Amino acid sequence: VSAFLLNRSSDLFIFWEGKMEKNIDVAIIMGSDSDLPIMKDSAKFLDNMGISYEMKILSVHRCPDEAIDYAKNLKNRGVKAIIAGAGGAAHLPGIFAAVNTCPVIGVPIHSKALNGIDSLYSIVQMPSGIPVATVAINGAKNAAILATQIIGVSNEDIRNKLADFKAGLKDAVMEKDAKLQDVGYENY
Repeated sequence: VSAFLLNRSSDLFIFWEGKMEKNIDVAIIMGSDSDLPIMKDSAKFLDNMGISYEMKILSVHRCPDEAIDYAKNLKNRGVKAIIAGAGGAAHLPGIFAAVNTCPVIGVPIHSKALNGIDSLYSIVQMPSGIPVATVAINGAKNAAILATQIIGVSNEDIRNKLADFKAGLKDAVMEKDAKLQDVGYENY
């Protein structure tokens, strides 16, 4: 198996097993298009941080070969974190964690039958040796923040952007408190 890198403008591409693919920092994966309204929050946050990503719909139940092939190839593309959202049985994050060494962040998706508790338990209860960091049900934005923190360990620019983001959170709370103190709870 041979591989080579090609830099086209500011993008870095990899040619691997007969396919040309763009290098990315984060892979955002979901098991169904019904997960997209939740998972787009990951993409929005990564866009704001200037972090490259790719978003895919891959079901380990309906197209297992394609999902596993994609998961196995991510390490060759420079991926630093994987965000995997899944509902119900929610095997997607665990399978991705099982077949590569990239950190995987699971997003349990709210389901009608059990309100997302089934998804949460499926993702958080991984066996020893196959960890999946797990955020809250429908917590796709927090998954992107965690992926950004992982990347920030070795990227000062990203660390600075995260510091600005966190300072903005503080400023928003202080503004709300100032308004409450000014107008009182009845007029807030």
